[in-house]
Amino acid sequence: MSDDGWRGRWPEGLPVGDAWVAAGASREVVFPYDGSAVAKAPEGDPVLAGQALDAAAKVRREVGRLPSYVRRAVLQDVHRDVAANREDLERLLVLETGKPLVDCRVEVERTLLTLETSAEEVARLHGETVPLDLLASGRGLVGFWQRRPIGVVVGIAGYNYPLLLAAHKIAPALAAGCPVIAKPAEPTPLSTLWLVHLFREALARAGAPMAAVQLVTGDAEVGRALTTDPRVGAVSFTGSAAVGHAIARAAAPTKVLLELGSNAALVVADDADLDAAAAAVVRGGYYASGQACISVQRVIVVESVREEFVRLLRAAMAQVVVGDPRDDATRVAPLIDARSTDRVLGWVEDAAAAGAEIAAGGSVRGRAIEPTVLVDVPAGQRVWAEEVFGPVVAVRAVPDLDAALEAVNESRYGLHASVFTRSLATAFRAIEEIEAGGVVINEVPGFRSDVMPYGGVKDSGIGREGPRFAIEELTVTRMAVIRPGEPE
Repeated sequence: MSDDGWRGRWPEGLPVGDAWVAAGASREVVFPYDGSAVAKAPEGDPVLAGQALDAAAKVRREVGRLPSYVRRAVLQDVHRDVAANREDLERLLVLETGKPLVDCRVEVERTLLTLETSAEEVARLHGETVPLDLLASGRGLVGFWQRRPIGVVVGIAGYNYPLLLAAHKIAPALAAGCPVIAKPAEPTPLSTLWLVHLFREALARAGAPMAAVQLVTGDAEVGRALTTDPRVGAVSFTGSAAVGHAIARAAAPTKVLLELGSNAALVVADDADLDAAAAAVVRGGYYASGQACISVQRVIVVESVREEFVRLLRAAMAQVVVGDPRDDATRVAPLIDARSTDRVLGWVEDAAAAGAEIAAGGSVRGRAIEPTVLVDVPAGQRVWAEEVFGPVVAVRAVPDLDAALEAVNESRYGLHASVFTRSLATAFRAIEEIEAGGVVINEVPGFRSDVMPYGGVKDSGIGREGPRFAIEELTVTRMAVIRPGEPE
């Protein structure tokens, strides 16, 4: 299969309203591996964003009244179409993100699960009856509540998983009965354009308005136009903490769901299976070239096993293949752009200058940062305290488990963490004490099931993704109280 099997799969322009509208500008999408041009993508502007908002507002009630069987059928149709085109989608993802093919395959697989689960959850979107006669004043009353669509949804995704993140925004919104406007990251709009086209085709076949799913590309001004409009019921954003905070402030009082950054920790207890822990750091630290918010970044190892663990980790690094992301064997490839590469290298150099040992990597091979391990990283270094978003793992030893759990919680982030231990008591203690949206025992913190509630605490965000939980986030409860008429 050629790398260009995706060409011509969707119309030109941007899917706004019930048509594809010409954009006034375009942006070149480049292949991060070698800088070659992939395609020219349409570039939106605030005017097109306003048109999309007008169209979404116009069909809001119609979309909210779509029968369950229609919403489910649309999602099932898109699932079928994505499955039929999965290999071309995988290749397109490699080209626009630069991620290794193995990771793009996982992304498409998870997208399919998101679509399938969202379709299933349509049947579970219901309320319940409640007793109102707990007070004397409620005697004779009938009470129940329903879940109703929150309204227009704006979904803004990051560049690292453009297809999956778009599915996380679009599928639950449509399942809930909400029209949705997607805004992909500027470097990676192509797979999202294709996904939105598949949604609109499925909507048309079902006799539903295509304006139920729209897409506008563009810069921060486009994002601002979309997120600050008072007709929007909810904004769902995946990206950096700084941008997420700015969106939340500007969008108020609109509901905002934020899936932000992290610097995920992996704890190695003194009773851990050290071979398994070292393998997990390699597996979890470098997938997607480290461009994942829950990839392993901080490794906190109890001092008594530090020496043996570091030895095993050094040995395991030989498994990480650096190269062309189109190659099945590649695990680390160039980051999304040169600016990201320079930033990550700068953080590594700062840590080394402050006294950290570069145990592996630390330099560039071609355009790619070699998979890097830093040992004994001093406190305060950005590679430890902030989100590196690159193929870098930082290791620090602590005296005992108490200090390890304390070190996990010192971070301003709280998305995912993991602990390697043979003790069930330690496992449950970690689940109880670690301040994060997810705690994983004896697996990488990047293990994520799209049927679980996914999200963080602290600066890692607010709200939850995963179809069931996102659908709940995109609905509001409506209470109903009826006093039946007196019987004749």
